[in-house]
Amino acid sequence: MFYRNVDRAITELAAFGTLDWLTIVAGAAYAVLAIKRVRWCWLAGALSSAVLVYISYRAALPMQAALQFFYVAMAAYGFWRWSKAGDDSTMRINRWPLSANAGAIAALCGLGWLLGPSLAPWTHAAWPRLDAVVMLGSLLATWMTTQARLENWYYWIVIDVASIYLYYMQNAPGAALLYVIYTAIALAGAWTWTRLYRAQRPCRSPS
Repeated sequence: MFYRNVDRAITELAAFGTLDWLTIVAGAAYAVLAIKRVRWCWLAGALSSAVLVYISYRAALPMQAALQFFYVAMAAYGFWRWSKAGDDSTMRINRWPLSANAGAIAALCGLGWLLGPSLAPWTHAAWPRLDAVVMLGSLLATWMTTQARLENWYYWIVIDVASIYLYYMQNAPGAALLYVIYTAIALAGAWTWTRLYRAQRPCRSPS
């Protein structure tokens, strides 16, 4: 069973078109550059999301198209905010207090539970509540990245693992395999930013 799914994943990846690979490569470039705190990561992220706007619209998925359009807008904001910090790699990494993270997680779960059923007809989601939590968590994690919050990577790890489950259970092993790669990148981001945060001079984290 497992090996058949791996073979199917490889077959699906081989069948990807130019636009599919463009958004994948640009998305991976965004994550890798974000780890290094290079502001040009936001241009790569904008390109990836812009292509996904078109792909989602062509696939008659208006909610997904709207979500990707939001990512394009956030990429513009992220580039502006990181540029204000000065040269690349000078953006100071900060953290949220434990209470803020607990509140955010509770809000994500609560909103996902409430919004999931209402979003299902628009998103064609087979797991509407989990899909809603993943979507809301992605929005939050993207905003946290623009603010250089260390925890954004931990949110992405959970989001990517949930996405692996969603796609695998929906018999889309190719997409699941891609999120395995994204999970590895998020783990590298969490490790790198944690090390950089500890190396910074003590400074009170903004609330």
